[in-house]
Amino acid sequence: MQKTEEAEGAQQSLVFFDLETTGLDPNCEIVQLAAVSGGHSLNLYVVPRCRMQRGASKVTGFKVHRQRLYLHQQPVLTNSLREVLVSFIAFLQMLGRPLVVGHNIRRFDCVLLARALDEFSLRAEFESLVSGYVDTLPLSREVLKDYGLESFRQENLVRELLGVSYKAHDALEDVRALQALYDVLRPKPEVICRHRFTLDTMDDKTPVTVAKVHCRLPGQRPLWEHFKQTVTVTEDHNRT
Repeated sequence: MQKTEEAEGAQQSLVFFDLETTGLDPNCEIVQLAAVSGGHSLNLYVVPRCRMQRGASKVTGFKVHRQRLYLHQQPVLTNSLREVLVSFIAFLQMLGRPLVVGHNIRRFDCVLLARALDEFSLRAEFESLVSGYVDTLPLSREVLKDYGLESFRQENLVRELLGVSYKAHDALEDVRALQALYDVLRPKPEVICRHRFTLDTMDDKTPVTVAKVHCRLPGQRPLWEHFKQTVTVTEDHNRT
């Protein structure tokens, strides 16, 4: 049975998914949902029903004024939360039960996604269209446990493995960067299998591989030079 799952994991389609939200507390709401699979992408915005937390607004650039959503002071087109979820379902329908991949989604994004799907009675339909979920945060800790990384935040992984900085905290840019990152990580099927979960099992306590922390020696090559791969990420040239 395990070999069958591993074989499927090696060839099935992948969809990379991310949310931007009003904050980080359990009651926060979705503001942006983005997904990408190969050259296909989805990017939708929602006017949240609760207030944007100041910290989240500062990090993401989202603000709400008079029931309109602004991103970096520019108005954006929005949909209702139900319309966003239905559009995500339609996006998944064309991908043949993909594996949903995201960074730190098991403890955050998928919790909010499940709550929203339940609100509109869409969870069963959504679950029928995916084969499972994989969180690249614990996965990257396992795959890169011998590389001495001090941080497994997605921004840091992209910088270390791809050699670039990008416009983080924009869900679309995050999923584009994650797709490129995952292509470089190339986790083995058995590793993917160990990190798979469902919306019903995401609360299960599973052991997490703790990475070894080492200091980079003077003159040691940057980690991204070990990963020879051509990738496309929108670089943030404003960063220093």
